[in-house]
Amino acid sequence: MFPSYIPPEASNLTEATSIALTKQIKQVAISTPLSKEDVATTYVHQGSGGTPILLIHGFDSSLLEFRRLLPLLAREQLTYAVDLLGFGFTQRNLEIPLTPENIKIHLYHFWQTIIQQPVILVGASMGGAAAIDFTLNYPDAVEKLVLLDSAGLAKQPAIGKFMFSPIDTFATEFLRNAKIRQSISRAAYFDRSFASLDAQVCAALHLKCLHWNKSLIAFTKSGGYGSLQDKISTIQQPTLIIWGKQDKILGIKDAIKFKQAIPHSKLVWIDLCGHVPHLEKPDATAAEILSLTEIKNNNSAIEWET
Repeated sequence: MFPSYIPPEASNLTEATSIALTKQIKQVAISTPLSKEDVATTYVHQGSGGTPILLIHGFDSSLLEFRRLLPLLAREQLTYAVDLLGFGFTQRNLEIPLTPENIKIHLYHFWQTIIQQPVILVGASMGGAAAIDFTLNYPDAVEKLVLLDSAGLAKQPAIGKFMFSPIDTFATEFLRNAKIRQSISRAAYFDRSFASLDAQVCAALHLKCLHWNKSLIAFTKSGGYGSLQDKISTIQQPTLIIWGKQDKILGIKDAIKFKQAIPHSKLVWIDLCGHVPHLEKPDATAAEILSLTEIKNNNSAIEWET
């Protein structure tokens, strides 16, 4: 029913969008300069035509985060979602240091192998920071950028300095706890009814993958994504900033800071919505992303009606 590289707990999924997307997850061997061995990388794609859209998930998450958004986008354009290095259902190679630098390199080689043309790059939460970092380093691969309640302005958390044994193991086991994950899930939504049983399964399925805890510890010890504030003013791509008005995870101040710092940007507020507009308000979010097709780049002269 589900691919063999997806944990068997996927049988507990109940919503049609979750089940359908999980069945469609593919695995591809991605060659990178990070290791002699290829990285078995999981992704999905739907739709056809137009500029490809590439979706990047948030921290300790997977491409299932886009189970409601991806099908809506795919009605109009070719759409991909990928599990980043060290996250989701992508293979965790412990010989590769799990850092933002290596995540970026792996993502580039995925793009180079599978997509091979400029994309509309969409990043949610930590995925927004990853998307910014990718755009700054591989500008030719990104036609337009979308940030969904994005990280990328806060300084690196100090917790990485304290992640030594056995504290690191205790921390991951704490995060694995179902009650803790449900509490985090509820906080991410304005309408907490979205924190359903199916949502719990989607959010925890990748925890069953080999070395989930070790990879999470390694990424945390690396410091993760720090502030990109000094660099984002150099982004030249048209950038759409979508933000839930009732975001309790990151708040709303960073939305305005992104708008002020990125030259060719537009800020769209999604009302009655928390930290995950792609899950809580997928129709409105999809409509805004698809509106990017109306923006044209002509010899670097950007036409954007706000």
